[in-house]
Amino acid sequence: MVIFSALWMLLCYAPVAHWIWGGGLLAGAEWSLFENGVNDFAGGIVVHQTAGIAALILAAFLGPRSDKSKPPHNRGMVMIGAAMLWVGWFGFNGGSQLAADGGAAMALTVTHISAAAASLTWALWERIRYGKASLVGMVTGTIAGLASITPASGSVGPIEALIIGSVAGVLCQELCGFVKNAMNIDDTLDVFAVHGVGGMFGILMLVVFGHAGIVEQDGGLIVVGIFTAVMTTAIILVTKMITPLRASTEDETTGLDLSAHGERAYDMSS
Repeated sequence: MVIFSALWMLLCYAPVAHWIWGGGLLAGAEWSLFENGVNDFAGGIVVHQTAGIAALILAAFLGPRSDKSKPPHNRGMVMIGAAMLWVGWFGFNGGSQLAADGGAAMALTVTHISAAAASLTWALWERIRYGKASLVGMVTGTIAGLASITPASGSVGPIEALIIGSVAGVLCQELCGFVKNAMNIDDTLDVFAVHGVGGMFGILMLVVFGHAGIVEQDGGLIVVGIFTAVMTTAIILVTKMITPLRASTEDETTGLDLSAHGERAYDMSS
């Protein structure tokens, strides 16, 4: 099993990432994206596109799991996690206004509308295509709606948010199948199809609704996309020279909980 291992990596991420980030601040680093150009309110490019592309490249390097048919460990926890993320996203988008004003209130409103719309269209499209609407699918649609509205939440209104979320629920679901089947890449958590495509879609919808210029938005996507692809590949190649990228077949069978940490998430024998 890899339940405990996944939690360990999540806990390990926080101190390491903040240590690096804090070091950058101490060194006087400033983070900005084309200050006078690209309209990316809360991170459609700098958060979701970068994460999506990096995840896709890493998944391609790692190769598929030995058993790609394994279901999620606990669907109830998936739903709880998505619900917590939905609420947390209000701070993510609303907080990007950097003020407690009408702009922040509108960002919260359109965030909620897009997430709700994408949840429903994902479930509807899943029902049409497969005959059933799954819980995991519906909450994945929620994340698609949240990622898609992120760059536009400081510009669009409720109707535009409804359109963005409605399209995102179908678009991101289709991309999940494309990555796994057409590209044959085992992106287990659909990071590229949901976060990457969602974030990029939101950036382009700003152009569609007339809130930004096509040259600036496309330029931002292209420049950051190339930078992310090159740097991710470089990091993977350097890491590969230091340590294996994936667990051995034996460790994969045993589970990283035991092979890496010597512990189990659940001890059924006690």
